[in-house]
Amino acid sequence: MDTLSIVEVTPENVETETLFCIKDIKKPGYESKRRWFEKRFKDGLKIKILKNETGKMIGFIEYVPVSKVWRPVDDNDFMFIHCLYVYSKKDRHNGYGAMLINDAEQEAKRIGMSGLCVMTSNGSWITKKDIFENLGFIQVDQRGRFELLSKKWNTDAEDPKLIDWTKQQKQYQGWNLVYADQCPWHEKSAFDLLNTAMDFGIDLKVTKIETVKDAKRAPSGFGVFNLLHNGKLLEDHYISATRFKNILKKELKN
Repeated sequence: MDTLSIVEVTPENVETETLFCIKDIKKPGYESKRRWFEKRFKDGLKIKILKNETGKMIGFIEYVPVSKVWRPVDDNDFMFIHCLYVYSKKDRHNGYGAMLINDAEQEAKRIGMSGLCVMTSNGSWITKKDIFENLGFIQVDQRGRFELLSKKWNTDAEDPKLIDWTKQQKQYQGWNLVYADQCPWHEKSAFDLLNTAMDFGIDLKVTKIETVKDAKRAPSGFGVFNLLHNGKLLEDHYISATRFKNILKKELKN
């Protein structure tokens, strides 16, 4: 059986350990995520990478106290899992994801928090809820395609709640892309979408989310990537230029 280790990424070792989902330090997305990570590290954000005995990266987890979370979730004293990913499909039934979730749970208990929570969905760019339910999480809230699951050891603590992100959507008139550097692939998508919009003669307003407060008030469940047209949410996760072209063709016909 492989000897596994969980390595914490810090501002001091980030260039050697990388950010898992983006490893090439020359890519713009890497630098954007690195700067974002270093600022959030002071807020208690953790990135942990699971490795085997040869140093090969198997998976990673990113988590942060709910008070500093970059998702539309109300403040409380829970820890929140931003991202969980095991790279190879053949490794996804070996308990590796559970190891990473347990790391987040132990950290939350160590600093005296009441529980651990996560957003899940059957849709794109986010983990499905099955793995969490198997580890004792229960669903405590849901909006649209997103579920909020919680595991608490302080039974007196109130469950976390999702903020109604639909209330924010009407303010985005015209074409708007609102994103944050929490995901390193957003920088590339923003660049591609802006160039595509110019090709179509579309004025796409691009706004970068810079604070936790604004992330909690984002106009979608995923929070850190939002494509809107005249108050209507069109996409809530990273998309390619090709996907955006198809959206433009459809919207411009209406």
